[in-house]
Amino acid sequence: MTGLKRRLGLSLAATCVLLTLVACGSRSINRAPVEERGTRAGETAGVVAVVKPPQGFENAGKPGYYTVKPGDTLTRIALENGQSPRDIAAWSQVENPNRIEVGQVLRVVPPVGQEVQVQPVSRPTVSAASLTQPAPAAPSAAASTTAGSETRPAPATATESEISWIWPTNGPVLAGFDDVKNKGLDIGGVAGEPVLAAADGRVVYVGAGLRGYGNLIILKHNNVYLTAYAHNQTLLVKEDQSVLKGQKIAEMGHSDADRVKLHFEVRRQGKPVDPAKYLPAR
Repeated sequence: MTGLKRRLGLSLAATCVLLTLVACGSRSINRAPVEERGTRAGETAGVVAVVKPPQGFENAGKPGYYTVKPGDTLTRIALENGQSPRDIAAWSQVENPNRIEVGQVLRVVPPVGQEVQVQPVSRPTVSAASLTQPAPAAPSAAASTTAGSETRPAPATATESEISWIWPTNGPVLAGFDDVKNKGLDIGGVAGEPVLAAADGRVVYVGAGLRGYGNLIILKHNNVYLTAYAHNQTLLVKEDQSVLKGQKIAEMGHSDADRVKLHFEVRRQGKPVDPAKYLPAR
């Protein structure tokens, strides 16, 4: 009898264990969710998205091209290459000049046959004789080829030796040229004092998009020289406008500067040079 009870007890225990295992097997197991990478909207599972290369990548490293680096702006690239931001944007087919990306390759020299010429601005001259005598008739095409230099058309651009420079303002020099720390001259003055064009030229930039320069104007004088006028309080010219030497283009201020001053740069083919070597002695 005792043996029978023992066998019945073992059988009952085995049955309970079996039922427990069946119950456990019927429960759902909560697993951590699996993120299916690469299956976002518009993508197919298992297909790797193709990364579009930066614009102009095929020209990287070629002469006349520049690869955008972190922190670059189109204005700074143009200034350091002696060009207009608008021209670089056009040559490089940049749709939005305010948005360039790291790795993008920009053309910083004009395409062949599209060299940008700075048309000189003619200066009217008035003499006593011209007030009493009728104006001479315009010379014919044949006559103009044999006439003296007075009747020949002005050249399309001024050469390096033909540029006549003046000081853009009359204040004292606060800081001289340094190729690393100060790429121009800092000239003192008072707020609102006139800032003058140092030579005839064309306005290629007006704005405050270059950090450290405040309200800035850049003039292109020929295919070699640019001048920059920084920290102004008022800008009086527009892009693509032609200006004459001595013309008031801005009013002095202290935008993005610690005091009222004009920061004046001369750039030769984009490289900063000492303006004191070009300006007349005081």
